[in-house]
Amino acid sequence: MASQVVDDPIPLRKRDLMRTAKRLTAVLATLSFVLTAAPAHAEAGWTTVFQDDFDGAAGSGLDAQDWLYDTGTGYQGGAANWGTGELETATNSTDNVYHDGAGHLAIKPLRDAAGNWTSGRIETQRTDFAAPEGGQLEISATLKQPSPASGLGYWPAFWAMGADARPVGATNWPSIGELDIMEDVNALSKHSTTFHCGQWQGECHDPDGITSDLQECAGCQEGYHTYSVIVDRRDAAAEELRFYLDGNQTFAVKQNQVSDATWKAAVDHGFFVIFDVAIGGSYPNKVCGCTSPSADITPGAEMSVDSLSVKTSQG
Repeated sequence: MASQVVDDPIPLRKRDLMRTAKRLTAVLATLSFVLTAAPAHAEAGWTTVFQDDFDGAAGSGLDAQDWLYDTGTGYQGGAANWGTGELETATNSTDNVYHDGAGHLAIKPLRDAAGNWTSGRIETQRTDFAAPEGGQLEISATLKQPSPASGLGYWPAFWAMGADARPVGATNWPSIGELDIMEDVNALSKHSTTFHCGQWQGECHDPDGITSDLQECAGCQEGYHTYSVIVDRRDAAAEELRFYLDGNQTFAVKQNQVSDATWKAAVDHGFFVIFDVAIGGSYPNKVCGCTSPSADITPGAEMSVDSLSVKTSQG
């Protein structure tokens, strides 16, 4: 068959340029999404010092080399009800803390027929997660908040506490420092970040701490989001803490907001990481202006953690 020539209203070279422009537009859109969702440590020079992707078999417990289970209602020799008035008993049971088999850690609060609550509270074995002098530390977790039908009294948290708390049952709190990277209460699909330091009712305003208060966290009960803190010690005279949600900074605390002695005692040392889901206690009660949990609270709504990473940078 003879070839058929059709007049093209757009010259070939021009059509090629248009296709190239469309491809560039698509690439730029992809880059824009990646940069928006970039982790807090997007700059180069970071080293991973701890990582857990929670890839254990379904129903299995955690690796005891990496994690320890808090059990009971407080540290030995420490304050009752973990010092917060929460009601649950922490256990090492795989009913409360387990791998879901799909790459997640689940922490699930449960209530028995008598109305007693159990839940999970776990800590990293390591207590040496520290920003090097002149460098930075990032602690970051990707997780999904619990989503109970009725959640008045739920208190999921991802946080870190100063290493010196462990040998003495945290009786030296808050001087040894606490970094609350993600807390939500009463299933509000919000989150707060807080720095605890110094003395009770001192310059750090404890027990409330220096806090962002609850911020909107749209979709945080329906999907996984990344919560991070960076301890920045690059300038010895102007250190700071920066908190992030999905790579976007949400709050900061600067060294000059407290005395040098208080800051150094709370920041310039190692930390260990904690995940837990509490039921009731001071924070849920403060936010609701009531006593939680409510009578209709729904047990069994888990916090699901996809990953935890700890990174450091030398500069």
